[in-house]
Amino acid sequence: MTRSSPSFMKRLRGLPRNVWAVSLTSFFMDISSEMVINILPLFLSNVLGIRTNIIGLIEGIAEATASVLKVFSGWLSDKLRARKTLAVVGYGLSALAKPFFYFANTWGMVAGVRWADRVGKGVRTAPRDALVADSIEEKQRGLAFGFHRAADTAGAMLGLVIALLVVWLAQRGAGELTRSTFQTVVLISLIPAVLAVIALAVGARDVPVTKVRQLPRISFRGLGKPFLVFMLIVGLFDLGNSSDAFLVLRAQERGLSIMGILGMLITFNAVYTLVSAPAGAFSDKIGRRRMIIGGWLVYAAIYLGFALAGKGWHIWVLYAIYGLYYGLAYGTTKAMVADLVPETLRGTAYGTYNAVLGILDLPASLIAGILWEGAWDWGGFGASAPFYFGGVMALIAAVLMAVWGPRMMQATGGQS
Repeated sequence: MTRSSPSFMKRLRGLPRNVWAVSLTSFFMDISSEMVINILPLFLSNVLGIRTNIIGLIEGIAEATASVLKVFSGWLSDKLRARKTLAVVGYGLSALAKPFFYFANTWGMVAGVRWADRVGKGVRTAPRDALVADSIEEKQRGLAFGFHRAADTAGAMLGLVIALLVVWLAQRGAGELTRSTFQTVVLISLIPAVLAVIALAVGARDVPVTKVRQLPRISFRGLGKPFLVFMLIVGLFDLGNSSDAFLVLRAQERGLSIMGILGMLITFNAVYTLVSAPAGAFSDKIGRRRMIIGGWLVYAAIYLGFALAGKGWHIWVLYAIYGLYYGLAYGTTKAMVADLVPETLRGTAYGTYNAVLGILDLPASLIAGILWEGAWDWGGFGASAPFYFGGVMALIAAVLMAVWGPRMMQATGGQS
C-alpha cells in the first residue's frame, strides 16, 4: 500500500462532491454521538445503577426499533429519487434528540432518547449510503465507502478526545462517572450535531439515476438470491456482534479507569481511521469477499482475546486491534451491497441490509447480557461468555463466506 500511495492520494482527491459532503456530515455527527454514546453505559451503570442485562436491552431496542424505518426510508428514496432530503431529515431528528440526554434520570428516559436518536439514524442511513453508491463508479466504490468510514471514525476519535478532556478536567482519576460530567459532555455535543445537518444540507446534491416504471417492492426475493445469501451470512455474524457497550463494561471490569477507557476508545478509532480508506481501495483490487473474510477472522481472534484477558491493558491492546477489523470489513461490506443489486434498488437494498443488522442487534445484545450476568434466577456464565460466543459466530460466518462467496459473485458478475 505504501508504494502506491501517490496514486491512492490522487484517487482520494478525485472523489465526488457528494462523497466529501456525506463524509463531512458523518465526521461532525460522530463527534457529537461518540462523546455521549461511549460513556452512556458508564452513566447507566455508575450513576443510575443499572445491571448489564438492562443495558443490553436498552442498546438492543435502540437499534431494533429503527429497523423498519431503515427499510422504508431506503425504499422511499428509490421511489422519490430523493436521497439527500431523507438523509437531512434523519440527521436533523438525531440532532434534536440529543439535548434530552441532559435531563435523563431513569433508564426508561435514557431508552426513550436513544430510541429517538436511532429513529433519526433509521431515516438517514439507507438514503445516505445509496447517495454515496450513486455518486461513484464501481471501480472506486470500495475507496468511497472506506473514506466515508474513515471520516466517520475520525469524528468519533475527536469526540472521544473531547470527552476525555471533559472527564479529566471534571473528575481527574475518578473510577466512576458522575452525573454533572455526563451532562457537560451532552451540552458540548450539540454543536457538532448542528454542523452535521448544515454540512449535508448545503454540500450534497441528489444524483440523477435511471427512472423506474414500477414501484420497487420491499422484499428479499425482489433483491435477488445472491443478496439473500449474503444477508444470511452477514446476519449470522451479527448475531454474535453484540453492542460495544459490553466491551466498555469489560474494560472497566478488568480495572481500567474512565480515563483509561476513553484513551482505549481513542486508540481504537485512530486505527479504524487509518485502515478504512486504504482497505476500501484495496478491496477494489482484490475483491470485497476476501477483505471481509480477513476482517471476520481478525474479529474472531480479538473476541477470544477479550474472553481471556486478565488485565485492563490487555483490553486496551485488543481494542486497538479491534479497529483493524472495522477498517477491513465494515466499509467493504457496505460497498459489496451495491455490487449485488441493480442501481434502481440500492436504497431498498441498503435499507434491508441496515434493518436486518438493526433487528439482530436486539437478540445479540440480549444474548450477551444474559450470557454475562444471567436472567431471572439464573446467574449466567460470567464476563467471558459473550466474547467466546461472538468469536465462534464470526468463525462460522467466515467459513460460509469463503464457501458460498464465489458462487454468489459469479451470479452477479461482481467482485469476488
